[in-house]
Amino acid sequence: GFRVLASASHYWPLADVDGIHEFRDTHGDIVEGMVNKGIYVTEKKGVTFLFFGSYRNSCISNPEACGPEGVTFSFFWKTQDQQAKLLPASGGRVVSSGFKICSNEGEGSVEFYTRGNAMMKWKASFSPPGPYWTHVLFTWRSREGLKVYVNGTLSTTDPEGKVFYDYGDASPDLLGTEGAAPRSVSGAFDEFVIWERALSPREVRQYFTAAVGVQVLLSSTLPWSLVTTTTRPVLPTNAYQPVLAALGQHRGSSPSASSLLGHLQNVSSSLPSKALSGHTALSLAQAFLAAIEEFLLLSDWIDGPESPAVLSSLIHTIDTVLAHLSLHLEGSELPLTLEGSSAVADYAVVKMHPQSLNVSHYRFPSRGHSYISIPRAAFHGKACITIVGLLYHNLHHFFNNINPEDTRIAEAAAHRGSTISASSYLISIKVEPRPQLSHNLSGSPLITIQLSHTLTPRQYSQALNKSNRVHLYCAFLDYSNGSGVWSDEGCVRQGGDLNSSVCLCNHLTNFAILMQVVPLQLPREHQVALSSITYIGCALSILCLTITLVTFAVLSSVSTIRNQRYHIHANLSSAVLLAQALLLASFQLSPATLPCKILAILLHFFFLSAFAWMLVEGFHLYSMVIKVFGSEESKHLYYYGIGWGCPLVICVISATSSLDSYGESGNCWLSLEDGAIWAFVAPAMFVILVGTG
Repeated sequence: GFRVLASASHYWPLADVDGIHEFRDTHGDIVEGMVNKGIYVTEKKGVTFLFFGSYRNSCISNPEACGPEGVTFSFFWKTQDQQAKLLPASGGRVVSSGFKICSNEGEGSVEFYTRGNAMMKWKASFSPPGPYWTHVLFTWRSREGLKVYVNGTLSTTDPEGKVFYDYGDASPDLLGTEGAAPRSVSGAFDEFVIWERALSPREVRQYFTAAVGVQVLLSSTLPWSLVTTTTRPVLPTNAYQPVLAALGQHRGSSPSASSLLGHLQNVSSSLPSKALSGHTALSLAQAFLAAIEEFLLLSDWIDGPESPAVLSSLIHTIDTVLAHLSLHLEGSELPLTLEGSSAVADYAVVKMHPQSLNVSHYRFPSRGHSYISIPRAAFHGKACITIVGLLYHNLHHFFNNINPEDTRIAEAAAHRGSTISASSYLISIKVEPRPQLSHNLSGSPLITIQLSHTLTPRQYSQALNKSNRVHLYCAFLDYSNGSGVWSDEGCVRQGGDLNSSVCLCNHLTNFAILMQVVPLQLPREHQVALSSITYIGCALSILCLTITLVTFAVLSSVSTIRNQRYHIHANLSSAVLLAQALLLASFQLSPATLPCKILAILLHFFFLSAFAWMLVEGFHLYSMVIKVFGSEESKHLYYYGIGWGCPLVICVISATSSLDSYGESGNCWLSLEDGAIWAFVAPAMFVILVGTG
């Protein structure tokens, strides 16, 4: 964290504040104003000015001059303090680039301005700090906009900004309240730092941790405050330093997926049985999630046959770490709440007395539409409880095409031919000691799980198709037999719709909503009737078309037919005959196989050709009846180009762009789900429209 601070462009420690650690050199002296020896001057009126030198083209004074690296401003802030160090600074209209910090009773905000071709304004709001020292850091990049971090955690963003026409109030304060009657409030700043680059979320956390030596950070759901239990930054205990080092040893290398997974499993199974502080627990969780992120970026495991087993092993490894955190976390001051987010998941580590829970349920995460809720009645006794939760961002994408026979979901296994896919985020929670839940799903207390669905367009189309029946299961990964198997034991879906589901469960583990789309099956007598009509009708059609073609061939051999109409009839009959014959053959093939795909392409071509020759028939009749004179000249080349050439072009384009759309909809034909059917419907509708004309 102090290495991050050492990379700053400018640094003003200001006053010596208890609980906020400053950067000192090797002699123990405070480093004042890095780069250009920046200084601060306090005027008689109590206003403090920070000087960083004269840089007209600097990213600091002219944000639109920032390169892609961006800029970062950091400071500690508190309000309603009678002994304010930094009183409000007043100024005129905002006509230059820069930023201002505002506060009122219910909201704090950061406003960031650039003045290039147009005045742009970015604004992000957050909870005001109150009478406690609170760390506020914001970064700005032209392509990312404004990001505000409060106490080391991303609080709010404004990625787009907007054109700003009113260049500020008549008297904007650096720290003041907004309203009809503006009034200044007492406040203080400390540790003002500028980086001429945007810090990463990891660097923000590192600097914040070092600056406050934080061991206990109360959640944003509780009153804003920092509780520091040490006077120096807390480092991980010696027992866990080798673990953190081992987790970072693959960073930057290119290991194989199997070796990295094996490494993570070894580390998780060899965690020391030692107590760990909140800070160490947070570091351990962050290190594991960073390693998981690195694993997910590897591509050599995704499409392999072992990918489901690999993924369940990965989640089991994370569960092992969560269980370890819940068992060994200690806290000298409770409640202890550590929350954060990474590219892999949102996470929380909580330790508290059950009596301190002043609401009817504990909820993780505290915000959002996907969460787990544990009733207060499930926490018995006076012993401290530890809760560790994870809400995964992207893992559900890897759980698709699950074989129903590989699950312990009886209803899903009854539909063997219909695969299962995860249709919600994956959420996990561990509680130690375990909450006392009802064994009966009709009793209480039970945990409530609400998960928003993350349906792909194809899944949504399948679900809305009335010829399908949609089954949604509240499921979890069951590791009782060693490997992770999806099961619905001890869970029931209480309610929901296509957008979300609400589940009740009597145990804790990894949860997700699984979706299975099952085509509706016709009764046996209907199937017999349909197949009889199809076979008899197609057979009669093929017989009559064959007689027609034989008649044309016989008459053509005695040279009595030279008319173009008969050529058109013959080609139309040939296209329909071949299409009907292929249709009968397609009933004998299994969907999604290569022969089925080939037959689907041929069916597409010959049925399109039938419509194309109908179009030729219309053109020819038009030329015969309307344009009588000159209508008998040969147009064979044009007719054959329309009748066989156009369908061929359409089929080639369709097959090369979306081969998977053929033979995937339960029969050897175009898919009805992803829009591929329009490659047949649109030309056919065009022919009908022209023919009607």
